[in-house]
Amino acid sequence: MRKVALIVAGGKGVRMNSDIPKQFLLLKGTPVLMRTIEKFSALDEIILVLPKTQIEYWENLCKEYSFSIPHTSIEGGETRFHSVKNGLDRVKNNSIVAIHDGVRPIISAKLIDNLINEVKDGFGVIPIIPIRDSIRKIDAEISTHVDRTNLYKVQTPQCFLSSEIKNACSQEYSEKFTDDASVFESNGGNIKTIIGEAKNLKITTKEDLKIASILF
Repeated sequence: MRKVALIVAGGKGVRMNSDIPKQFLLLKGTPVLMRTIEKFSALDEIILVLPKTQIEYWENLCKEYSFSIPHTSIEGGETRFHSVKNGLDRVKNNSIVAIHDGVRPIISAKLIDNLINEVKDGFGVIPIIPIRDSIRKIDAEISTHVDRTNLYKVQTPQCFLSSEIKNACSQEYSEKFTDDASVFESNGGNIKTIIGEAKNLKITTKEDLKIASILF
């Protein structure tokens, strides 16, 4: 079965306070997005989803940095859900697809393989890590403690049989779809979780980029 990476990169750099979208900022001298794609180079195919306005800029970056890892760049949609759906249109049915955030560049090949190898009929597989911080719920002016024992943070890549996640993405969009797993579950699919990696952080702020530079 073919193994396909679907990398979604739709950032605008707002929380970075940067004119350059976060996926194009430099991590150890190379754009973050290139570092991410490198991690999936062993898979059979890489599909990159970008906002229409960023595709030409990305193509010029690839020339500037002599980036030669084969991939297909396609136009994203209004939301992440729609961008993933656009990307899935390019994925053949007899595939396992790993849907990944373009700004998570420090994932290990071992975790990618572990996730893909656990995918089976009716089950998607996602990485999670325990929440270590204390949690409080704020409702109006009332603050209450939340038991963190069974709470986890969700990471990517989130992996599925391509035919099943395509079917899930055929349903109408809902604001409750916060990730691909929530889309899959909404369509009757089951989710298996495995422990992810603390270093598999999502770069959204300047502080995240500094931490990633240390970890990389």
